[in-house]
Amino acid sequence: MWRALLILVSFIGLPAPVQAQPAPPVLSWETCRGAPDAGAGAPLLTDCRPAGDVIDPQGRELWLRSVIEQPEDGPAQALYIAGVASSQAWLNGRLLGANGRPGGSADTETPGRYQIALPIADTRWAPGGNELIVHMSSFHSDLRLDRPIGALQVAPYPLAPRYEVLAVIFVAAGALFAAAFGFGVIHSLRRTSSSLTLALMSSIAALQAVVESLRALVAYTYPFHVWRLVGIWFLCAAFAILLVFYVVSRFWPSARRTVVAAAVVAIAATSLAPGFDLKTGLALMIGVAIALVVAAVGVRRRAPAARPTLAYLAAFLALGAFLPQWLLDLSYFLFAAGLILPLLMAEVVRLGRDDRDREAALIRAADRPNCLTVATSRRVERVPLDAIAAVVGADDYVELRLADGRRLLHAARLDRLETDLPPGFLRIHRSVIANLAHVSRLENDGGRWRLVTIQAEVLPVSRSRLAGLRAAMDDATLDAALARA
Repeated sequence: MWRALLILVSFIGLPAPVQAQPAPPVLSWETCRGAPDAGAGAPLLTDCRPAGDVIDPQGRELWLRSVIEQPEDGPAQALYIAGVASSQAWLNGRLLGANGRPGGSADTETPGRYQIALPIADTRWAPGGNELIVHMSSFHSDLRLDRPIGALQVAPYPLAPRYEVLAVIFVAAGALFAAAFGFGVIHSLRRTSSSLTLALMSSIAALQAVVESLRALVAYTYPFHVWRLVGIWFLCAAFAILLVFYVVSRFWPSARRTVVAAAVVAIAATSLAPGFDLKTGLALMIGVAIALVVAAVGVRRRAPAARPTLAYLAAFLALGAFLPQWLLDLSYFLFAAGLILPLLMAEVVRLGRDDRDREAALIRAADRPNCLTVATSRRVERVPLDAIAAVVGADDYVELRLADGRRLLHAARLDRLETDLPPGFLRIHRSVIANLAHVSRLENDGGRWRLVTIQAEVLPVSRSRLAGLRAAMDDATLDAALARA
């Protein structure tokens, strides 16, 4: 199973071959002083200078100019703009289109979509050089990006959509949501921390798959894009921390607090990295690297399942290092699904086996007197009644507080258990039953009564049950005196 998943991840993670296409022209942009033409024609530009590597319209109005040669005969062309900005574009003095309305302030700007394509008719091209002008502004983004403009390029129209990538992401997201539901059901039945951790990991990875796909599915305005990037980083960081928590809880539990704290600090520090792709990729890879070290410790300690976990984490770490362009778009979701789904199948098999063992143990223990048969998440245990100091209600469960200091969670309601326990047990509060054989004293603490056991357990006492408790304690004292006589 693990080897097959590794081969699948490695195979799908490789970039697919594409047909050779003419390379789009490389545009050299200039920034200029500009003003709209009073006659609604092309804007008037002056003082044009090279724009440099980063085009940044954040917090200002920007006029851009480029001269492009007429493309050779081939597919239709379009101007592609992707970034946190509103924009307008002109080609050879004629308006190509607008994305929102750029302006000199937040009041005069209307936010546009994050990405847009402005088709260029073949008749719009002139022989030789063609003047392309783009007017931009960005006053509605709450956070500042290092590279606010992701694309400003003329390329064939339309671009081929990446349906195969979206299909794989959707399948992985569906599988992860199903896994989250399965582990949620297991947690409701068994209350194990591992099932809750895996349910959260599945939910977070599936939710990130949805958020990651929004750009291809929804034409949202550019202010939303910044918070989408923040959400992707936060979800990836949360998944990485939970991955470390799960692996260290399984293979090195004594170091859990130290390792998880170190992981939180290291992953949180990725928020200082430039660019959200780098932030997100580092958060995931740091979590995987820490989990890999913990799995290696598990291998050294000969912990079950440590070797396949180590191999799986190492394979993904290598894949992310050699193919970073596929890390967040595809490989991460396959990694999450490939890690979590086998664990879900193994957990379902284990629960079925545990249920059979528990049923057999309950049948064997049914005829044991003076004992309470307790079904915990891991085993069935016979607890002598005289070893129970108190019973405390916890929703549909009760917590047995034993004389030796242990606490067991038992699948029974307090009301039902009250009728099954012998007379030595008394209900002293709506959520507490006390074993009078373990009572040390009854005391008043600031107007509130409480019962203290021999083991120093402090139990609340309801005023409505105080008289009955005093009478029962007097009877117990009398019985003890008669027994000594």
